Amino acid sequence: MSDEIEFDRSATAPPGEVVRLSPLVRRLIAGNGGPMTFTGTCSYIVGQGKVAIIDPGPEDAAHLAGLLAAVSGETVSHIVVTHTHRDHSPGARALKAATGADIVGCGPHRPFRELAEGEATRLDAAADSEHAPDRVMAGGDAVTGPGWSLLAIETPGHTANHLAFALPEEETLFSGDHVMAWSTTIVAPPDGSMAAYMASVETLRGMEHALYRPGHGGPVTEPQRFLRGLVQHRRQREAAILGRLRAGDERISAMVPPIYQGLPPALHGAAALSVLAQLEDLVLRGIVLCDEIVPGLGSRYRPA
Repeated sequence: MSDEIEFDRSATAPPGEVVRLSPLVRRLIAGNGGPMTFTGTCSYIVGQGKVAIIDPGPEDAAHLAGLLAAVSGETVSHIVVTHTHRDHSPGARALKAATGADIVGCGPHRPFRELAEGEATRLDAAADSEHAPDRVMAGGDAVTGPGWSLLAIETPGHTANHLAFALPEEETLFSGDHVMAWSTTIVAPPDGSMAAYMASVETLRGMEHALYRPGHGGPVTEPQRFLRGLVQHRRQREAAILGRLRAGDERISAMVPPIYQGLPPALHGAAALSVLAQLEDLVLRGIVLCDEIVPGLGSRYRPA
């Protein structure tokens, strides 16, 4: 069986519709669909009677109302957050105010490294700098309820504080934005790190889960095969970047169009960030040289 990555971009349920996915899991999608969020952020309700809500999504009154209606008559014991991007975590504050539940999971937002002089956080608009959890969870920590448990797994890469959560009772992993069936994950320095991302992929390759439920889109139904495909995809992208360097391209702006042929120009900025993440990793490994101490979008690169 080939490990070539196969994305699933089939339609999910419309935003605002509560869907029971399994005996323990319900899903409600926020109305924030777009090029980076697919059909919208997936909020998951885990349990029955006494429940946890994973990734309550953006600061959106309609989505909050939908979540509260979905758990009417139940007790929300935990609000669980995978990472601090504005499509995942800001809704936690209003949900806490409405339910009294503790916010748990990832810690406050932070970049992987200090900003270089003149550098801006590329996804600053996406960062939820106000996130202040009641409890920061580390790998191996758990929250529990009647018939369910959520075990934290550290998966840095997309962000420095990214966590995934295993639901052992259903052999399921809530993978946040680390692994998604509809697309590869954006890794944008200094918010993200390709080296950390690939290390986290290897962490998950050492675990067995029957199903992933990601932060956007439908489930990953063959996790180990999909992870192998992700590794192969990143290696192919790395080879393409090295090929452009050998062809004489020195800047990311020159590499993006031939590497991402057919990509809408509106997405070239995101593609450039992905190339930067790969180059940052290649520089770290001594395979590529950069004319600046901290690799950047405007830096010059050449093979070592």
